[in-house]
Amino acid sequence: MSDDTTAPSDLAAQYAARIADDLQSNVKEQERVSAEIEVLQSQLAKLRHDHTVLVTMQQALGLPPSSGETATAAGTAAVPAPRKKAPASGRAKQTRAAKKTAAAPRGTKSGRQATGKGTAVGKGTAAGKTADEPTLVALVRGHLTEMKEPRSAAEVASALEQAHPERGIKTTVVRTALEGLVAKGQAQRSKQGNSVFYSAPDAPVAEPQPQAPADQTD
Repeated sequence: MSDDTTAPSDLAAQYAARIADDLQSNVKEQERVSAEIEVLQSQLAKLRHDHTVLVTMQQALGLPPSSGETATAAGTAAVPAPRKKAPASGRAKQTRAAKKTAAAPRGTKSGRQATGKGTAVGKGTAAGKTADEPTLVALVRGHLTEMKEPRSAAEVASALEQAHPERGIKTTVVRTALEGLVAKGQAQRSKQGNSVFYSAPDAPVAEPQPQAPADQTD
């Protein structure tokens, strides 16, 4: 009787020890995989943050999109919309109407209306253009040139927002533009404690100073 009782108990103890080892190995493996996942997630978050900063700098500096973004945009735009066949009679009518408008004399009523409409469209197009407006980078560079003391990105953004409220200038975009100017050597960056300040280069700021006495003597 004692031998029969001892054998099952030894077997149960072996199984218990093996299960305990397997559980411990499983827990360690979970911890290892979880640590790797955290590292990968941290790397992915950093890459996404860097991507956002780079895209913002690219847009602020007015640079063309990268080849990967262009290919993505082209692939999206390459999907054609279903076309509807226009009747041949409609095309012929449009052609005849265009010829009549072009051949109408300026002195006639139709000619005056066509000329007036064309002028109105031209004015509307000119009014809607934003090519003549200075870019954000130009505004930031001009503000630094006017200011003699270093300014933080928040101070520059606040001043530009007051001067151009219709543009909706943000501090993050201004900071990106400032960093771009620093990278091009068109601005200087200094650090005071935990704060970062920006100023115009020494050469552009120092040029107007000797001209002041000359103007006074004249």
